[in-house]
Amino acid sequence: MSEHSHVTSITLAHINDTHSYFEPTSLQLHLTLQKEKLSPYVSAGGFARIATRVAELRERALQRDQDFVFLHAGDSFQGTLYFSLFKGRANAELLNALNIDAMALGNHELDMGNEPVAEFAHAINFPLLAGNWDLCDEDKDKPVKLKENKNVYSYQRDTQCARWIVKGSIGHPVAIFGISLDKMSDIANPDDDTPFINAIEVARNTVAAIKASGVHSIIVLSHLGYRQDLQLAEEVDGIGVIVGGHSHVLQGDFSDLGLEKNDDYGYKVGDTYVVQSGCHALALGHCQIDFATDGRVVSLQGQNEILVGRRVFMDASLGSEYDTRRYDESRAILAQHPYVVTCPKHPTIQTILHDNYLPQVRERQKQVVAQLDSPLRHVRVPDQHGPSELGPLVAQGFYESMLADGYPVDFALHNAGGIRASIPAGPLTVADIVGNILPFVIPLAVYKITGAILAQVLEGAINNALNNGVDGTGTGSYPYLYNCRFDYQENAPLGERIQQLEIYRYGEWQAADPNEIYCGVSSSYTVKGKEGYDAFLCMTQPAVHSSQSMADTFLSFMSRYSNRDSNAVAVPSSQSN
Repeated sequence: MSEHSHVTSITLAHINDTHSYFEPTSLQLHLTLQKEKLSPYVSAGGFARIATRVAELRERALQRDQDFVFLHAGDSFQGTLYFSLFKGRANAELLNALNIDAMALGNHELDMGNEPVAEFAHAINFPLLAGNWDLCDEDKDKPVKLKENKNVYSYQRDTQCARWIVKGSIGHPVAIFGISLDKMSDIANPDDDTPFINAIEVARNTVAAIKASGVHSIIVLSHLGYRQDLQLAEEVDGIGVIVGGHSHVLQGDFSDLGLEKNDDYGYKVGDTYVVQSGCHALALGHCQIDFATDGRVVSLQGQNEILVGRRVFMDASLGSEYDTRRYDESRAILAQHPYVVTCPKHPTIQTILHDNYLPQVRERQKQVVAQLDSPLRHVRVPDQHGPSELGPLVAQGFYESMLADGYPVDFALHNAGGIRASIPAGPLTVADIVGNILPFVIPLAVYKITGAILAQVLEGAINNALNNGVDGTGTGSYPYLYNCRFDYQENAPLGERIQQLEIYRYGEWQAADPNEIYCGVSSSYTVKGKEGYDAFLCMTQPAVHSSQSMADTFLSFMSRYSNRDSNAVAVPSSQSN
């Protein structure tokens, strides 16, 4: 009997990091036609197009007598006005309508703690795979619990394994389990009673348990990030395919569309294939996987596809002659491109959006908060044009809102990475703030720290952002402040780089006393000591978390902004030499 007689094929479709991008995105492409550069826009992605394409692939698999599996690798929460307005409810309904088979738990699902995840898990009709999330000691008094929810496939302390699901045929079952970032508390806000266990160890134990149960074909649904997926494939034998998320990698060569070129789809490490499909519901990944009876993947054939509408939109400033002359050429390039698929919108998804969510979203999109005569620029780290103009204003919004709520705040601090866009001149809408500028629904935290600890906080954040004497995690940690200023001396010894630290108090600038206690406000993400802010862990007492989010306070601030002298709004945040 030949080797191929033992092969069983399944079709896998997958998405990740959709971040509530239910509607299509206007995506600009950069094409070349006979050495001429074209930069058309297309309507790309969205859940309705994903649903259409998945239905086509499912039907094709059925005709081939193949099993079909559709997976989401985590981070469905956050990102757009849909999440800001409806939290997990819209995600649950629309993911149910997509008929996914399972989803991994992403870090952004836990930005606001466990309760939103627990509510989401009660509303979904598919498994939430969180195989290294230990719920065994979950507080029994919580209003909505995860441990008792049949949809949550968590860590099993007695076996030190993840719970798994089984798909495929009776003759050739395929086990699927989920793994999430084990350092979840560093970048999200899981409750203290539900820790995450080492991902590699749990994966190794679970693969062994699955094999011992008689199932040999294994898919891991991962929210670890691309490099960590490659590491998982290298360190744990017996995994056929890792379906990944978190790092937004669109595998494949999309450079002829003006997009990134990444590793080929289905990158292979040892006997394990790793796949990932970008972000924001722009693309769908799919492949045919051929499993041998011992669980080895003998073949994986597939690709990522950007899903687009029929029309191409040209830059109107180039004139109607250019538009007419180049429209057909652009459309023809896309029609022939192997990684672009034209998809109509599925009526079921469209009906859910239009009936349940779209009216409120459109209302907020039209609601003007302020009219700006000039743009407000945001950069993470100050450059030759200066620091962020927006950062101190966001911090000022924190300060004013907490002061109005009765907190005796002295200053406000926000990390640059928490702001996702600059603001152009013109009308500023609710959707701009909630959907683009401050899209992460994260509450504020009020805290008390000494002047000495504040100096450590600022130095740690800037050292991290600049990789100055430390191995930093990125420029997003750079601090912007209100009612606080200082001088950062980059060449001074570690621990002595913050100098001339001052707090604006009682109507004047005062030198910060190292031993005096000051009251500050920041995002709850920053206060947890992440990304260079670990000195926050030395605060004098636990932080108090506000019911207001970052976007809530900035909405209130910007609604008053137009009536102020813009030159007098923000106190200088820092002076760097």
